[in-house]
Amino acid sequence: MKLWDKGFSTDKKIDHFTVGNDRELDLHLAKYDVMASRAHAKMLGKIGLLTATETKNLVAELDQLTKRIKNGTFTIEDNFEDMHSKIEYQLTLALGDTGKKIHTARSRNDQVLVAMHLYLKDELSEIKSQTKILFDLLLNLADKHKNVLLPGYTHLQIAMPSSFGLWFSAYAESLIDDLYFIDAAYKVANQNPLGSAAGYGSSFPIDRTYTTKEMDFETMKYNVVAAQMGRGKVEKATAFGMANIAATLSKMAMDICLYMSQNFDFISFPDELTTGSSIMPHKKNPDVFELVRGKCNKLQAVPNQLTLVINNLPSGYHRDLQLVKEIIVPAIQEMKACLEILTFSLKEIRVNEGILEDSKYDYLFSVDTLNELVQNGMPFRDAYKKMGKEINEGTFSPKRDIKHTHEGSLGQLCLNEIREKMNKIL
Repeated sequence: MKLWDKGFSTDKKIDHFTVGNDRELDLHLAKYDVMASRAHAKMLGKIGLLTATETKNLVAELDQLTKRIKNGTFTIEDNFEDMHSKIEYQLTLALGDTGKKIHTARSRNDQVLVAMHLYLKDELSEIKSQTKILFDLLLNLADKHKNVLLPGYTHLQIAMPSSFGLWFSAYAESLIDDLYFIDAAYKVANQNPLGSAAGYGSSFPIDRTYTTKEMDFETMKYNVVAAQMGRGKVEKATAFGMANIAATLSKMAMDICLYMSQNFDFISFPDELTTGSSIMPHKKNPDVFELVRGKCNKLQAVPNQLTLVINNLPSGYHRDLQLVKEIIVPAIQEMKACLEILTFSLKEIRVNEGILEDSKYDYLFSVDTLNELVQNGMPFRDAYKKMGKEINEGTFSPKRDIKHTHEGSLGQLCLNEIREKMNKIL
């Protein structure tokens, strides 16, 4: 069944090519198409295009479809083009001519748009929630291990003392920046496009303010052409938000892979969170974190994928826009999976508490030793030259009892302040 069926069939090869994997992807969106159809039916009743009985029956049947979707018994068979045709078929099967009226004053274009907006609102909220769970874990780990020192690096060369407190809380605070982008994407998604029809509105006297409130949108996308132009744009905004989180997770996964290697030996995990080699019995590989790194690097490419699909399209609908669905829906599932597995794994992290006992890290303390000379009255440039001379001659003796007291340093992590920044976003 096709909503545009005029009594003739298309070639099967053409049909397969144009439909693609829409049916599978639409199972993620069907709940939201039903939600929008419910609001649309009630609005049609409000303006007199449906009788009170017709409205009541449509809402009741849509509620039944919602239950089927929730319990997993809703399917989209091959003889249906998409979720819209299957839902309309079910309504017509149950209610006869009343079911055929559900498409009054709307197009499949604004059906897809509003379902996607509702879907993205929910998924962005879920991503935000999962990010907050990881954030809380990182801050707890920072507090637990705040006194364990860790080498800091620049140019992959030993630089200055850091700590696990700094390391964990650095990634926690970075996630706050990422959520600013998620919030921006949510703002774009939180606009009701329903009523834009095929992109040029409708001659029916529809009430878009009513459906906006009914579906709990903050506002509507007022201009109907602008609403249609938002297709692909809202997905791209979401992709940029996810790409920022992915960049943070990928960087942390890379750190973990380095720190787990025998050359570093800063951290470890229980055997059940690592994998082995088919020929090397000693191996404990960080496969989980390598895959997080790889998957998150792929996620950072999603905005560019979407750009290449929607770039330079003129206003109005084009079938190219169907392809954004098969990019953004799997990407969202991948993003949530990476957040979940990283949180699951980091709960079991083991920290090496004696890293800096190795003499190769003595030079980490050169700056702190230099700073003490300056505090005792020696000009900085003279102190710098003195340290350089001692290092070159092999007479350098590090000052290990370091004290960093300013905000955000290893001596004052400002964990409460970082937590408060996150609370403001939430």
